Amino acid sequence: MTPCFDWFEVVYYWMGLKMYDLVAGPRLLHLSRYYSAEESLELFPTLAKKGNDRSLRGTVVYYDGQMNDSRVNVALACTAALAGAAVVNHAEVVSFLKDEANERIIGARIRDNLSGKEFDAYAKVVVNAAGPFCDSVRKMAKNDAQPMICPSSGVHVVLPDYYSPEGMGLIVPKTKDGRVVFMLPWLGRTVAGTTDSNTDIAVLPEPHEDEIQFILDAISDYLSVKVRRTDVLSAWSGIRPLAIDPSAKNTESISRDHVVCEDYPGLVTITGGKWTTYRSMAEDAVDTAIKSGKLSPTNGCLTQNLRLIGGDGWEPSSFTVLAQQYVRMKTVGGKVVPGVMDTAAAKHLSHAYGTWAERVAAIAQDEGLGKRLAHGYPFLEAEVAYCARNEYCESAVDFIARRSRLAFLDTDAASRALPRIIKILANEHSWDKARQKRELENAKQFLETFKSSKNAHLNDGKH
Repeated sequence: MTPCFDWFEVVYYWMGLKMYDLVAGPRLLHLSRYYSAEESLELFPTLAKKGNDRSLRGTVVYYDGQMNDSRVNVALACTAALAGAAVVNHAEVVSFLKDEANERIIGARIRDNLSGKEFDAYAKVVVNAAGPFCDSVRKMAKNDAQPMICPSSGVHVVLPDYYSPEGMGLIVPKTKDGRVVFMLPWLGRTVAGTTDSNTDIAVLPEPHEDEIQFILDAISDYLSVKVRRTDVLSAWSGIRPLAIDPSAKNTESISRDHVVCEDYPGLVTITGGKWTTYRSMAEDAVDTAIKSGKLSPTNGCLTQNLRLIGGDGWEPSSFTVLAQQYVRMKTVGGKVVPGVMDTAAAKHLSHAYGTWAERVAAIAQDEGLGKRLAHGYPFLEAEVAYCARNEYCESAVDFIARRSRLAFLDTDAASRALPRIIKILANEHSWDKARQKRELENAKQFLETFKSSKNAHLNDGKH
């Protein structure tokens, strides 16, 4: 929903979004449309009737898709593994293997950061897709490699669900200082953002207090309710790897698009881009790798129609099967007793794991791992065991940030869930007490980078 405070804005945004509909073509979700001020307030009760001393004239609503990026990311790795890839996480390239005679990279020396062991991996072509870290990888091959990353910090904050109605978000294409702000329902909460400022590259970037405050101030201009700092359940900073093409004559051109280059024989780098174009990025990177390695593929690119693991046969109604056919076994007073596989848990499992959700539900039912990990959230203990067995989950941080989005939704809830998560992982991976203690310390340190309010507890009664 885009609020309009004069009739020119109504016409301008309506026409702009009709062009958006046109460009979407057959992939259009729904037609955009105009709503009067009265209709808008029915749909979005917390919307302000006045903004900068101007009255609301109406809103233009358009439709967009949404994703859970941690689940998409791990589904990609698992889909690659099913297709025959050897998938390794917690591994780091420490140096490249070179054929000095041909001056070509023929592989990499890799360190397993869990065991500390190192090994060599040989390849006809190495693809560097290290996001904001791709320049440091390029410099391993060529010391004087020109930087091609201009890192930009994007901060987001998560607020309780009552800030935005279910299924309706708010976007302001131009605030007072020319930035875009949005507020969207996301995984049962409200996510608001974003900022765009130059930053240094860090493994664990942290949001600055003034960036958090900017977002809260910007959205409060368009809401009729008070936006409080104490409502911030989680706040984080991500680094966008904006790309400068090293071969371009004008280095001023910083792109939101992706750039593929081979500035050392055998090392193809892809950077820039965004989630919405990741398959096109993959195709371009692999095409360049085929050319570099003089490879002879037997077929064309398949990424256009490739379904990720759990996608085949999934229907929006699939969660009803979980609710009807499974129970969640819980431990009550030392006894394992059956509980209901409620709608919230069934929907969550179905959306997070697709057709593989039944495997998670079976663990919850058969192994007494049906309890919730955190009050107010649908994540189940069974997910930790499932992710350890099937999704390369090797640490507590892996689960709270990279298999589920719990840390990003509610830092306090993630912190309270840690002891149980670590206990289940210890059981799956045979961790000793020292390792368990280390995991707790690492995870607490990780959560410190999420600048939530210490007193931001939320019990919405939904779960």
